[in-house]
Amino acid sequence: MSHRAAIFGGLAIGETEIHGFLDSADTRATLEAMAALGAEVSESDGVIRVRGGQLKAPAGDLDLGNSGTGMRLLAGALSGHSDLFGASIRLIGDKSLSSRPMGRIIEPLRAMGADIDSIDGHAPLTLRPRQLRGMHYEQPMASAQVKSALLLAGLSAEGATEVVEPGISRDHTERMLPAFGAQLIRGECRCRIDGDQRLKGAVCRVPGDLSSAAFVLAAGLLVDGSNVELTEVGLNPTRDGVLRVLDAMGADLERTEVSGGAGEPSGHLRVRSGRLVGVTIAPEWVPLAIDEFPVLMALAACAEGTTRIRGAEELRVKESDRLAVMCRELSQLGVQVTEHPDGADISGGPVRGGRADSHGDHRIAMSLAVLGLVADGPVEIENAEWIRTSYPGFVDDMRALGAEMEWIEV
Repeated sequence: MSHRAAIFGGLAIGETEIHGFLDSADTRATLEAMAALGAEVSESDGVIRVRGGQLKAPAGDLDLGNSGTGMRLLAGALSGHSDLFGASIRLIGDKSLSSRPMGRIIEPLRAMGADIDSIDGHAPLTLRPRQLRGMHYEQPMASAQVKSALLLAGLSAEGATEVVEPGISRDHTERMLPAFGAQLIRGECRCRIDGDQRLKGAVCRVPGDLSSAAFVLAAGLLVDGSNVELTEVGLNPTRDGVLRVLDAMGADLERTEVSGGAGEPSGHLRVRSGRLVGVTIAPEWVPLAIDEFPVLMALAACAEGTTRIRGAEELRVKESDRLAVMCRELSQLGVQVTEHPDGADISGGPVRGGRADSHGDHRIAMSLAVLGLVADGPVEIENAEWIRTSYPGFVDDMRALGAEMEWIEV
């Protein structure tokens, strides 16, 4: 949501106020990209202000760091933006981002008339913005980032753009766009937007990030005697799969809904430590919890019985091959794991201490750190600095709750 608020604010005419902006390396990269494109960005009293409406070609490359959301959404937003016609814009990222597939947005954007070059379907991406035409597109797999890129491209295209998905994906874009004055029509697994629209500045309130909250919830469930409450966390039903899985595992979890911002439901979550049981994760929950599978796999390592995951092959093209890496690192810590092409079987039991490697993946680093809290010896995680891309305050927050966790500077 913070990525979207920054991008929409830069596209919009007038000033946008963003309250609750998730301050991380990834979101800062998107915000800095909008500033490089001509948006005026300022910050005071915890509020980000973005004055947009008149973009310009950046002086250099737009570096999105590790942010796939930033790169994919910007590719859609910029490909047909009339302020940038005649320019050549290069989107780059770090080694991890440059390994992730971009063909899934390049192909449909080219069908709309976009001029995009890549390196075998990967970043860097070079855009030469020009007039686009709307189209009807049926996604081969549900993807909020692809859908969002096409809807943003559709804002400035000729005619209407309609995106149809085979299943539910996160709908943050569709919920937030109307707050910026966009007209769109939503249906189940379907969204249509008319072209030739300009966004208007808005006040945007971003709730707490459920993906980040999941690590604190997991720690509270695993460490004996814990009783942890998180306030004003986003509870969007298209991304609450982690809560559904926790309920199925028998977690002592309470939620209290409160009014949200930017069309988003939010609420308070409370967890208490207790017994967890292994479950078979329903395939329809996979897209609703796709970013939380590393921490769910860590929880499964401590649950009674076996947890079975299927239909999760998308995990192989995240910041790392999360299926392979989590299976390998859990095995290193003594967990019984069987890897499958689209998932894994994880048998709960004792977790031993040792060394583990995040392989440059922030969510794997935090998942292993949480698991280390209940291991029979210390767990040391290599390449843990990647945590800062999404949750730089993770260690401080965990220590404030009583966790024995610290950074090791090398």
